[in-house]
Amino acid sequence: MSKILLKGAAVYLDHGFSRADILMEDGLIRRIGAELSAEDALVCDVTGRRIVPGFIDIHTHGAVGVDVNGATAEDFEKICRFQASQGTTSWLCSVLTDTREQTLRCISQYNRWKELEHGGANLMGIHLEGPFLCAEYKGAMPEHLLQKPDLALLKEYQCAAEGGIRYITVSPEIEGMTAFISEIGRLGIVTAIGHSGADYETARKAIANGAAASTHTGNAMKLLHQHFPAIWGAVLEDDELYCEIICDGRHLHPGTVRLILKTKGLDRVIAVTDSIMAAGLPDGNYKLGVNDVIVVNGDAMLAVGGTRAGSTLTMAQALKNLLSFTERPLADILPLLTENPARLLKVYDRIGSIAEGKDADLVILDEKCDVERTFAKGRLVFAAGDVG
Repeated sequence: MSKILLKGAAVYLDHGFSRADILMEDGLIRRIGAELSAEDALVCDVTGRRIVPGFIDIHTHGAVGVDVNGATAEDFEKICRFQASQGTTSWLCSVLTDTREQTLRCISQYNRWKELEHGGANLMGIHLEGPFLCAEYKGAMPEHLLQKPDLALLKEYQCAAEGGIRYITVSPEIEGMTAFISEIGRLGIVTAIGHSGADYETARKAIANGAAASTHTGNAMKLLHQHFPAIWGAVLEDDELYCEIICDGRHLHPGTVRLILKTKGLDRVIAVTDSIMAAGLPDGNYKLGVNDVIVVNGDAMLAVGGTRAGSTLTMAQALKNLLSFTERPLADILPLLTENPARLLKVYDRIGSIAEGKDADLVILDEKCDVERTFAKGRLVFAAGDVG
């Protein structure tokens, strides 16, 4: 059924909730209004529920047993279907620093995924987390694979991805990086700064040259000191820069989450999962790129060294955590999962809010803010109680 009419819900419109009906047709939101009707439409009564935009996760390394660096096209589709169950309708696959050959293989599988029949969230492109990162704040990055800026290599990757690399994380202090950021922008890639011990001045230069975001803010970066504000001080001060935050209660204390929101404002913070293949699965032994990872009580750590290695967070849980951490209303928190990432990636004309003419990426939340149903481009891709 290409035409679906959702009736009776409170709909998230213009940063607030209003009673409205939504008509979806051919993948788009066709009409929003009171007491709508449409011939030949499948009518869904969602009275008492809330309809919100589909969530957008711009930083994830995997889920349900799939590691992005080793994924096949079919594996990517498996993640897409899991993402839909978490209210995510669009996501970027984050490629951890790896060899040139493995990175190109991952890109080729992303291209092949586009040819498959899809039944979940939309994999809208690639996030390269590296390889242009510093060793001191490498986190889970394999140090022997880190590189200095290499425009030819990045062009090769972007060409292979047919323009599908949308986002990249770099360390500003690497020799030549602040100028390199301008070149990255010319390739159609949004730059985030992170995995970095950059001083305040260097970070400010990176932002002035086009860096638009901060990767998992407060993690794998030099922290603020009253005399040396460093990269974190530059990130918090800038009015335009977006800040990724991982709201699992481990990467950032709830008080730190509140401080970042108070400093940056609700329109400049982006909730991400930074999840690994263990998301959606029990504790155990897993992989993150070339690394062995052990998950205990949901906390992912490198098997050697004990460094935290991503998370097992989902966007559905991130939403509930943010509501708990901040005690703010749902309407305040939703932009962190929807509008803000869409604006950062310059796709807000299509996704990130509910408006006529936009993609019909919608999530129906119950009274506890659990995901009840997910629609991606007007197709029902998850309903609570579904198996598989």
